[in-house]
Amino acid sequence: MQTFADKIIRFNRELHFDGSLPPGIRIMNPYREQPGVLDIMAEFYHKFYGDTHTRRMILGINPGRFGAGVTGIPFTDSQRLADPCGIVIPGVKTYEPSSVFIYDMIAAYGGPEAFYGDFYIGAACPLGFTALKPGGKEVNYNYYDSRELTEAVRPFMVGSLRKQLRFGLETDVCFVLGTGKNAVFVQKLNEEQGFFKQLVFLEHPRFVMQYRLKRKQEYIDKYLTAFGR
Repeated sequence: MQTFADKIIRFNRELHFDGSLPPGIRIMNPYREQPGVLDIMAEFYHKFYGDTHTRRMILGINPGRFGAGVTGIPFTDSQRLADPCGIVIPGVKTYEPSSVFIYDMIAAYGGPEAFYGDFYIGAACPLGFTALKPGGKEVNYNYYDSRELTEAVRPFMVGSLRKQLRFGLETDVCFVLGTGKNAVFVQKLNEEQGFFKQLVFLEHPRFVMQYRLKRKQEYIDKYLTAFGR
């Protein structure tokens, strides 16, 4: 019997978008672009998901350049992957503020084993995007940052979410990270597709770290309350 990990790993290995994107937008697929990411990702999921238990889903936006864009694991930069997860990427050191919040929350929940035993973190769009600013600097770009991009990747997003639901996810509730544009899009999508019976919206870790840092513990407590902890 396939474990939860086996299903995630296969999904990530097969992730591919072959549609057309708006000018100036590049899709970011760490599983095909970053050397060693497939092995690191597989090690992580075998370690924390090597069972057939059901889990509840947490849905982010899309991977960022310094989190899942490097590690292949949502909201996990190289530092958090090393400690507390115990998986080192040789020669790589990245810092992602959202990862700091998530792993502080995970510590309060009871640690990675307890948390990942209950939850699976995915994203509304499982692949990320970048755009070029004047001068050639590459920056993160979200699926909702332009209507053209949203429409271009919408079928891919719907199909990817359907595949993830087959991992062994509970569908009574989904926790959505982001109370703005991500919330609006996921709410409408769920009304159309009927993925989950209930959506619970939580402030995105990036928002907390950038605008509410002094109240971080308050938001961690809010997450834990939502999770029934």
